[in-house]
Amino acid sequence: MSNSADSSDEAPKGPGRSSGLRPVRLLTAAVFALAGLIFFTSFNTAKGTNIRTDASLLKLSDLIQERSHENGRLDEANGALREDVDALAERDSGSSDVEAAELDALEKEAGTKKLKGEAVSVTLTDAPPNATAKIPGYPEPLPNDLVIHQQDLQAVVNALWKGGAKGIKVMDQRLISTSAVRCVGNTLILQGRVYSPPYKVTAVGEPEKLRQALTASPEIQNYMLYVNAYGLGWKVDDHRAVTLPGYSGTVDLHYATPVK
Repeated sequence: MSNSADSSDEAPKGPGRSSGLRPVRLLTAAVFALAGLIFFTSFNTAKGTNIRTDASLLKLSDLIQERSHENGRLDEANGALREDVDALAERDSGSSDVEAAELDALEKEAGTKKLKGEAVSVTLTDAPPNATAKIPGYPEPLPNDLVIHQQDLQAVVNALWKGGAKGIKVMDQRLISTSAVRCVGNTLILQGRVYSPPYKVTAVGEPEKLRQALTASPEIQNYMLYVNAYGLGWKVDDHRAVTLPGYSGTVDLHYATPVK
């Protein structure tokens, strides 16, 4: 009886136990097979290089810069073609001198013609990355306090328009009525092209009135607090003669329409 009792306490053996282990073994084999496939794929992709830091891999920033340069080249080509079209139109239009003068005035107002005259330029620059508060009582700056933002550039542009600017360019591009000054992080995106600081805004007009408008702007007064406290860059220069380029991009308006 004792022998039979002892045998009843032992774990069951035979086909029942081996069949219980079979799914675990299959799962283990599948995991090892998948790991082997991943290692093989990684090796085949790398070809002996570091696939995480390979300089040949296209970076998003490189793609953005490439597209920005391409947009610049297309703008120049478009501007040259527009000048050729204007020259042919003037030669063959048969318009009166009055009509030609009115057309020329409208083109200047639209910003598609070059503009020359006295000017004021404003240059905005990021503060040094290790900048500290230069005025007692001011808190130590956060990274966000040390860079130029979209509202800073927009404040300068708005003030110059209010000061009677006849034309404005940001960096090397002429602004028109549909231009939008946008910043993503610490980079400026203007009409399909990307720029890094320092940012330069140039306006043709009466220098004294332009400077007065800059000084009177509440947004720029707020910006000057950061200039004095943390070292953000601010420089205003007068120019006796500056020629602004004509806008060379598309003037067609593109907008969304509801799907019917």
